[in-house]
Amino acid sequence: RRWRVINPAARTELGQPAGYALVPGDNVRAYASPDSIVGQRAGFIQAHVWVTAYDPAEMYAAGAYVNQAPRTRGLATWVQANRSIDNRDIVLWYTLGVTHIPRPEDWPVMPVHRASFTLEPDGFFGQNPALDVPKPH
Repeated sequence: RRWRVINPAARTELGQPAGYALVPGDNVRAYASPDSIVGQRAGFIQAHVWVTAYDPAEMYAAGAYVNQAPRTRGLATWVQANRSIDNRDIVLWYTLGVTHIPRPEDWPVMPVHRASFTLEPDGFFGQNPALDVPKPH
């Protein structure tokens, strides 16, 4: 699975909208119920991807003071406003897995656990930008 973000107003030489893709690595859904203390204070863990219009007051996915908050004041609240993201500067929020699924090799010492994602050009360029090929005559 991957999520593609495009700008319909910017077209490449091929006529495609310029964009990029968020490609997840290993990930897992949160086991915390939305009604639990964790679910209420960190509502962002209920989805892997959130997209919001840029707002300088919205800096932290769980809100500014998550440990003192009685409920979420972050992403889960902000998206309820249903603000348009069309032709706006956006923030793409990605939630990496917050639940580690153990394996036998993790006991008694967990040697490694990777959490990752990549942002890749997807229709951003008209050709491979790594090739230094002169234009045809």
